[in-house]
Amino acid sequence: MSTLRKQHLIDPEICIRCYSCEAACPKHAIEHNDVNVVVDAASCNFCMDCIPVCPTGSIDNWRALAQPYSLQAQYAWTELPARDESADAGPAVEALDEQVAALLDAAHQGAGGRARAPLSAAKPTINLYTLAKPAEAVVQGNYRLTAPGSDSDVRHIILDFGAQPMPVLEGQSIGIIPPGLGAGGKPLVPRLYSVSSPRDGERPNFNNLSLTVKREPNGVASNYLCDLGKGSKVRVTGPFGATFLLPGDVNAAILMVCTGTGAAPFRGFTMRRQRENPALKDRLMLVFGARTPDYLPYFGPLAKIPETFLKKLFAFSRLAGQPRQYVQDRLKADAGQVAAVLRDPTGHIYICGKRAMEQGVEEAFAGIASAAGLNWPAVKTAMRETGRYHVETY
Repeated sequence: MSTLRKQHLIDPEICIRCYSCEAACPKHAIEHNDVNVVVDAASCNFCMDCIPVCPTGSIDNWRALAQPYSLQAQYAWTELPARDESADAGPAVEALDEQVAALLDAAHQGAGGRARAPLSAAKPTINLYTLAKPAEAVVQGNYRLTAPGSDSDVRHIILDFGAQPMPVLEGQSIGIIPPGLGAGGKPLVPRLYSVSSPRDGERPNFNNLSLTVKREPNGVASNYLCDLGKGSKVRVTGPFGATFLLPGDVNAAILMVCTGTGAAPFRGFTMRRQRENPALKDRLMLVFGARTPDYLPYFGPLAKIPETFLKKLFAFSRLAGQPRQYVQDRLKADAGQVAAVLRDPTGHIYICGKRAMEQGVEEAFAGIASAAGLNWPAVKTAMRETGRYHVETY
């Protein structure tokens, strides 16, 4: 047992191929091919720099092994291999587990942690199209969502896949491959975008989907997408993501917290529920933060959804003559409804948007739980382990 060492591995079912871990690794121990992202055991020094940047927790996997898995073996995986219970046990392994747990606690610093899919969620399709064999979609429409005078250019882009299957679920992402070459003359890696339409298409029963894309200064993929005209062809990888999924239980209570384009998956969630059960009442709540209404994607369509179907709480941080308000402030202002979701055994929490929002939202939940007589760390752990607490920030 003294020869065992802990090997860091990436779960190919959960990984969304955003390559943020690879960019963050100072030892260049993480690499990718056209299919998977893998870790070189010979180079990894457990610095944990890759942990906080991973939006899904796919990177929080470890095995105690006498012989580490090779890169070749990892590239062939479609799922993590089962643990060898006879080897992955005993005092030596327990000591390694304690070391890794301490490093993970220090590295996460409030991140979503190990992700789990809702127990009732549909089984997702993962990585159907790869860098080596991407799908080709055609742009059906490209519409500006934010006000023309706003300096925030957010687009609603509809992609049609024709006869190619694209079995995507709400909460999943696809990769867009920008044209051209990057550093060293290598092809550019895909940029990940959350799908903002439901599983049966932007238009019901059509093989299309939509993306919500904000034009970023010097953004290679965002400028490429925002400039596409109708009829343009786009290379696509995916789908990706196996945990940030809508529960199949149509009566589940769902609290969605987002900023900016983090609203994309929640548009898909809401449209799915509208198509499944338009008479649903008091089970969906959205807390949406932006600078002003002009910066808020889908503000007009959201306003048309009845409050009884979707409770909407907007937080605007730059309204003239008004105090700055952020999503955590709206959570606190509606503490009673938030506490009801925390108590509800069918309650789910989804957080999507800029990583900077995490700390404030976490503190708001802790305060609301405490005032309601609940232990927030225990509640969050229980929700996460049953697939009811979901964080996807960037």
